[in-house]
Amino acid sequence: MTQSKVQVYIHCVWATYQRLPMLTPEIERAVYRCIENEAHRLRCRVLAINGMPDHVHLCVKLPSRLDIARLMNQVKGVASHFVHQQLPGNEGFAWQEGYGAFSVGPREVSLAVAYIENQKDHHASNTLDAEWEATEELYLPRA
Repeated sequence: MTQSKVQVYIHCVWATYQRLPMLTPEIERAVYRCIENEAHRLRCRVLAINGMPDHVHLCVKLPSRLDIARLMNQVKGVASHFVHQQLPGNEGFAWQEGYGAFSVGPREVSLAVAYIENQKDHHASNTLDAEWEATEELYLPRA
């Protein structure tokens, strides 16, 4: 029986509600572990996860039978539920509705992973990639 070879790498970014700094140092690692566990449950290979108090970056190798919308719906939903149920004092925690998702070629995966792993350094030194930080598309009227 032949197998299909699928190499789909996605760099996702999403924000907390109104970009409020809800991912405090006290809950950050637990939330990332929750997101990583859900991505694994969906059969994604997690390559990197990190972020700032107001947003999360995730790079995964996407399995052939999972679409980006389902991945994002699941990881955001499960993480939000986890925070509300398991981390007392964070009842107001919520994610912004949208997200950014960027395809990454196999040769560029290491760049995306390095960018995500060094999030705090990029923010501190203002060496951000504007596209990889975007969580929503601006819809402009057509002329």
